[in-house]
Amino acid sequence: MFESPDRLLLGLATGVVFGFLLQKGRVAKFEVIVEQLRLRDWTVVRIMGTAVVVGSIGVYALVAIDEASLHIRPVLLGGVLGGAVCFGVGMAVFGYCPGTSIAGSGEGRRDALVGLAGMFTGALGFVGAFPSLQPLIKGMGDWGRITFPEVTGTSPWLWIVGLAMAGIAAFAVDRRAAHQRSPRPKRLSTEPHS
Repeated sequence: MFESPDRLLLGLATGVVFGFLLQKGRVAKFEVIVEQLRLRDWTVVRIMGTAVVVGSIGVYALVAIDEASLHIRPVLLGGVLGGAVCFGVGMAVFGYCPGTSIAGSGEGRRDALVGLAGMFTGALGFVGAFPSLQPLIKGMGDWGRITFPEVTGTSPWLWIVGLAMAGIAAFAVDRRAAHQRSPRPKRLSTEPHS
């Protein structure tokens, strides 16, 4: 039922490091997330994209050496659509995603603490309503336990390399756009004053 203590400690340590990096990356701040939603500050996308690529490499490397196993959940379209709507509305109203709200709470931000209480309340409500929601969720379609590598008949590493390359390209485009947006310093005159 429970993992071994060393794996639990490893999970705790990586969680602390991830929270520290979220805080240092400033994505635990409401203002940064709102600016991302307004498409003015891409810090959140850069950090989360990097986390997805690094996490993918770590997970598949651990699976390759038999130190982890994948537990693929079935793709239930009702669950995906319902979850996407709840997540999107919640993030737009709250100004945090679940991970950044916990990091914001750790910083002592009251708005993040209120939202965290709301998430727990919503989760409890969902658990209570799940028996009646389950037929609706399953009725919209069940694609089974599939992954992109399985559907395409390719290696997961091909997808990870593709994600990494897309991330590098996005970083380059963003850096170039930021350079073009930044005001150019005025040139100082080198001619002597008369």
